[in-house]
Amino acid sequence: MITPLSTQDIARRVAADIVEGAYVNLGIGLPMLVADQIPPGREFVLHSENGLLGMGPAPLPAAANPDLINAGKQPVTILPGGSFFHHADSFAMIRGGHIDVSILGAYQIAANGDLANWALPGAKLPAVGGAMDLVAGAKQVWVMLAAHVAKDGQPRVVERCDLPLTGLACVDRIYSDLAVIDVTPEGLLVTDLLAGLTPEALQAKTGATLRFAQNCRVLRAT
Repeated sequence: MITPLSTQDIARRVAADIVEGAYVNLGIGLPMLVADQIPPGREFVLHSENGLLGMGPAPLPAAANPDLINAGKQPVTILPGGSFFHHADSFAMIRGGHIDVSILGAYQIAANGDLANWALPGAKLPAVGGAMDLVAGAKQVWVMLAAHVAKDGQPRVVERCDLPLTGLACVDRIYSDLAVIDVTPEGLLVTDLLAGLTPEALQAKTGATLRFAQNCRVLRAT
């Protein structure tokens, strides 16, 4: 039986790719788990669009401070040297190109890197929010998917998005419970594949053509 990666496994794999000293925005939801998976001896600065730099791991429930939250209103911790500022200054950082990596969730990602992550059919439409600024202003955009396919079995990685777009050709890398996929000018390139999963099986769960790296790394659930 093939065991997909857990959400913590995905977050750990994402954290392993962040370079030393990078400024990283963590989106609402799944990306926040990355804060709990910083590799020992590594340092990168986590940013929240509501005006925080230097976020640490999530607090224990008993230690949560209702006045210390991220953009999704989740309790967070702040590391020594962390700072607080107005959200207008926070968006000046984003729009000024000072965020090295923006990590977000998604409903769909297209083969060319288009991203749809803010509206679903039949749902009350929210505002696109800060994601629009993040995908336009960050130097790299990485997407985390808790499941490679949606609950109805439809692919999340598709040839062309049919949901309202957040940004055009903005995604650089996709992390899912089955694979790590780079968005390249030549198309989607699988660099990591879940142990026991064949390329053909991953392709069957993907709505766009995949290429596979010659030395594709193996992902293992913990």
